[in-house]
Amino acid sequence: MKLGKGRFNAASLIILALLVIGVVNVAILSPWSFVMPVAVVGIIFLLYKFPPGRARNHTRTAKPKQPASSARQSSRPRSKTVPFRVIEGGKDDDDLPRYH
Repeated sequence: MKLGKGRFNAASLIILALLVIGVVNVAILSPWSFVMPVAVVGIIFLLYKFPPGRARNHTRTAKPKQPASSARQSSRPRSKTVPFRVIEGGKDDDDLPRYH
């Protein structure tokens, strides 16, 4: 592992080493305080990855498809496209100085 151009510099390696030492120390001294947060994070991850409402959606029947005539009508634009028009302004440019 290179310290200069690698992924980690010296400060991040020291912080990572202290983090590992702290996790090992907590796991040895009080395993329950280590297992409980890991279990909570694991449950949250599983609920995020596999949401509970997702299983019910697969058992329902799919909605009937729209007829072909209504599908063609929805592809048409609802309103006519109107090109932009330039409206001449009424401001008099003679009153303003040329350079501010």
